[in-house]
Amino acid sequence: MMKRILSAALTVSLLASASATHAQQAPPQAPINPRQVPPPPPQPGQERGATVIKSFSDLVLIDVQVTDKSGKPVKGLKPEQFRLYEDNKEQKISSHDYYDIETIETAGAQDQSPVMVSLGAVATPEKVREMVRDRRMIVLFFDMTSLEVDEIPRAVNAATRYITTQMTPADLVAVVSFGNRLGVLSNFTNNRDFLKRAVASLQPGKDTQLAGLADAAAASGEEAVTQDTGAAFTADDTEFNIFNTDRKLAALEGLCDLLRPIPGKKSVVQFTGGITQTGQENRSQLRAATDAANRANVSLYTVDMQGLKAEMPGGDATAASASGTAMFSGASVFRQTSSRNDSRETLATLATDTGGKSFFDTGDFKEVFDTVQADTSGYYLLGYYSANTLKDGKWRSVRVKVEMPGVKVRWREGYYAAKDYGRFTAEDRERQLEEAMRAENPRVELPLVVDTSQFRLSDNEIFLPIAAKLASSALEWAEKRGRKEAEFDFAAEARVELAENRYGPAVGALRDTMRVKLDAGQFQQVQQRALVYQGGLILGPGRYRLKFLARENETGRIGTFEQEVVISSRDASKLQLSSVLLSSQVEPVRKQAEVEKKAFAEDVKMKKSPLEVGGERVIPSVTRVFTTQQRLYILFQAYLPSKVDASLLRAGLVFFRNGQRVSETPVIEPAEFDAKSRTASFRLSVPLEKLGQGRYMVQAIVVQAGGEQSAFARGYFALRAPAAPAKPAAGAGE
Repeated sequence: MMKRILSAALTVSLLASASATHAQQAPPQAPINPRQVPPPPPQPGQERGATVIKSFSDLVLIDVQVTDKSGKPVKGLKPEQFRLYEDNKEQKISSHDYYDIETIETAGAQDQSPVMVSLGAVATPEKVREMVRDRRMIVLFFDMTSLEVDEIPRAVNAATRYITTQMTPADLVAVVSFGNRLGVLSNFTNNRDFLKRAVASLQPGKDTQLAGLADAAAASGEEAVTQDTGAAFTADDTEFNIFNTDRKLAALEGLCDLLRPIPGKKSVVQFTGGITQTGQENRSQLRAATDAANRANVSLYTVDMQGLKAEMPGGDATAASASGTAMFSGASVFRQTSSRNDSRETLATLATDTGGKSFFDTGDFKEVFDTVQADTSGYYLLGYYSANTLKDGKWRSVRVKVEMPGVKVRWREGYYAAKDYGRFTAEDRERQLEEAMRAENPRVELPLVVDTSQFRLSDNEIFLPIAAKLASSALEWAEKRGRKEAEFDFAAEARVELAENRYGPAVGALRDTMRVKLDAGQFQQVQQRALVYQGGLILGPGRYRLKFLARENETGRIGTFEQEVVISSRDASKLQLSSVLLSSQVEPVRKQAEVEKKAFAEDVKMKKSPLEVGGERVIPSVTRVFTTQQRLYILFQAYLPSKVDASLLRAGLVFFRNGQRVSETPVIEPAEFDAKSRTASFRLSVPLEKLGQGRYMVQAIVVQAGGEQSAFARGYFALRAPAAPAKPAAGAGE
C-alpha cells in the first residue's frame, strides 16, 4: 500500500501543438470525459411555515401546504389562486402540481404493495417518480458520532415505536447512519420488518467515542476546565472541533446529495447529540449543507437526544476531576450552558433554513413524527423562474398568498441564491474543489485530457507521473500590466479499491496552484499551443481509482478526469519494464520563469524524476497524436534481477500498423543505469516522416545479450499529416 501522501515533480510546460488538437479528440488508449452541455434555463392572515424550496440556476421549486381551519389539506386549488413573491416582487408561476399523500394514507394495509427505492443515482427517473408519487418519504438519520452510549437506545426505541405504531401506508422510510462514514442501512421502503432490523442493527461502538469530544474550546480570556492527564503536551481541542463539526455537516450534505435524484419532498429526522459550531470556520460548511438540502427538496427535523437534564457544575462522572480556576469562578457553569446552547443553535439553524423543525428537552418522540406527518399530509409544488438573475449568493425571501378565505398556508421563508465564482470566499473555493472531487458525475466545463504511466522506484514504491493537457484557446486570460495571466488549481487523489465499485479513503493525493504570466509575444504563440501540467504520486502495489481535477481561477470552470490504475507487485527474479512513455518534446531540466508554483504538499524527495535522462526532461504526450514532421521520443526503464549484468542489456523498438510489422530500430545500450535500484533507463528518438499516417503500436523489447532474460512493453499512438498553413488574406504582400 501507499507509504506517503505527496506531490512530485510539478511543472507546467507550454507545448507546441502538432495541430489544433483539443481535449475533446480521442487518441488511442486515452479515455476522455464526454462533454455534456446542459440546456440554458428559460428567461424569465397567513403563516409562514415549514416547507422546502429547491433552486437550480434561476429555477425555483417550492412546496406549499394549504389547510382549512380543521387542519385538513385543501385540494383542487388552481395556479391563478396562488400569489408568489420573492423579495416582495411577484413572480410568474410556471408549474403547478398537487401531491395527494392523504389518498394512500387512508388506504387499508391490505392494499399496500411492496415498494423499494434506492438512495443515490436513479436509473429510471420516470419509474421512480411513479413509485414515490403521493408518498411521504422519511429518512431516519442517526448521527452516531454525537450520540452518547445511553442516548442510542432512546433513539432506537423512538424509531422502532414510529415504525410499529405511527407509520402509515403512505410512508416510505429509509434508515441512514453516520459513524466513520455515511452508511445506508435501508433504502426507502414500506416493509416494516426490514426497517425494524435496520434500526436494531445500531449499537454503541467506537463511533460514539467522538461524542464526548464535541464541546468547543473555552472562550478567549477564560481558563478551560480540562482533565489533568499529566501529559507534557495536550493538543488544542479547537481544531478537532472544527474538523468534527465539518464532518457532521458534510455528512448531512452527502445525505442530501443522495436524496436529490429522487423526486418529491423528503423529510430527514436527525437523531443527534448536538452539533457545536465553533465560529466562522464552520460557516461555509453549514451553508453548504443547507444549500444541498434546498436543492434536494429536503426538510431537516433535528432531534436533540440529550432530552431534559440538569447540568452538574464541573461536569458529571463521565469526566475526570477538573483543573484550573474556572470551576471556582462560575465560568465552568457558563461554559457548559454556552456549549449546549451553541449546539442547539446549529440544529435550529439547519431546521429553520430547510423548512423543518428542531426538538429540544423532549422525551416524547411521538410528537416528532406527528409533526413530520402533519407537514407532509398533502402539498402543492409550485415552480417559477426568478426574475432576479444576479448570482450574488444573497438570501432571497419568499412569500406565498392563496386567494381563498379561512385557509392556513405554510411555506419556506427563503433560500440562498447561486453565487458567481468571482464572489467566492477562500472557504467557498475550497468547498467547490472538495465537492467536485467527491462528485460521482464528471465536471466538463474545462476541456481536459489526462495520461498516466508507471515507473518503479523500489519494490513497493511506484512513481505515477500524471500529465494533464488543457487547450489554451478554452482558457480565460486576465490582462495585468500589459501581461496575460492565468491561474490554475490542480488536485489528484488515488483511492484504493476495497471491492467492486467500492473504494476506501484517499491513500495518495497532490494539490498545486500554478500561475502563468506571458508577455504579448508569448501570448500570441501560446494561443496555438496547449498547456500541460505535470505532477505525480508515489503508490504501492494495488488497484486504485485515480481522480484528477483542474480549475481555471478566472471563471471557476472545472474539469475532472477519472481512471482505474492497477499496479502489480515486483517479481525480483524476472526482468520487468516500466510503461512506454511517448513524447514529441524534451526540455532542459530547469525552472520556467513564466510559471509560478504554489504547492500544498511536500515535494517528493527524489534526486530526480524518472522522466529526466541526460539532463533533459521528457514531456509526456497526453493525446499521443503526432504529425509526420515531428520526432518521436520514447522513454522506458528496465528493472534488473540481481544476477543480470547491466552491461549486457540491449533494447530496440518495433512498430506495428494494422497488425503488420512496418519498421524497427537498431538495438541500443542503456542511456543511464542506477546500480542501487538496478534500474536501466532507455531513451530513443525516431523521425516520423518515413512512417505513413495511421494508428500504431510500438513495442519496446529489452533482452540480456547471451542470457535468458527478456521483457517487452507496448505503447500506442496516432500519426497524421501536419496542418496546412493558413492562407494569406486577399491582397497580402501586394
